Amino acid sequence: MTSKITIAIDGYSSTGKSTMARQMAYQLRYNYVDTGAMYRAVTLYALQNDLFHPALDVQSLVEKLPDIELHFDKSSSGKGSDMFLNGKNVEKQIRGMEVSNKVSEVAAVSEVRHKLVAEQKKMGARGGVVMDGRDIGTVVFPDAELKIFMTARDQVRVQRRLDELRHKGMEVTRQEVEANLRQRDLQDSTREDSPLTRADDARILDNSEMSAEEQLKLALGWAEEIIQNL
Repeated sequence: MTSKITIAIDGYSSTGKSTMARQMAYQLRYNYVDTGAMYRAVTLYALQNDLFHPALDVQSLVEKLPDIELHFDKSSSGKGSDMFLNGKNVEKQIRGMEVSNKVSEVAAVSEVRHKLVAEQKKMGARGGVVMDGRDIGTVVFPDAELKIFMTARDQVRVQRRLDELRHKGMEVTRQEVEANLRQRDLQDSTREDSPLTRADDARILDNSEMSAEEQLKLALGWAEEIIQNL
């Protein structure tokens, strides 16, 4: 029986982490966990419960954390999994700009991170998982056999995010997307609890000039090399 490893993928927004992680999981027949969707769901909950005034009411959110139940289930399209918040499919709602503009603020709350990290550790406890986020290789799975840190040039990331949102029918400007990415980069990398940083043993994947197929081939090669040497 082939041993199954844990694959931790971290990196900046709009570098294609989720796409590659999902593809790797499919190819390896592993479980895929989109941790960003979990933070987005908590952010949506905060928005729905008027916890921004306009800054986040951290104390109120912390008090309501026991009321937040998250789980993944098969998507209606049959491809991958959707995020469910308290029993409701919120996959589409969590991808909009309103949530994107607030998610880093929610993710900086230590109590939120502790709750979600505990759930993420349970999801990947047995290996055979591909998980992407901001602190997977440094906090959630510091002993992961394969750690990948993804990056790309700023303007490449802006264009990718713009294309993604417009493909979903959302009307946004390049200026809005660029401002959002800059804000999230700053908040993610400077927060006190589990800031976005590259693990010392992570392999850097700069996909500025790569196609999705090229980066997947590279990452799968790294995984297969590790699996064969176990």
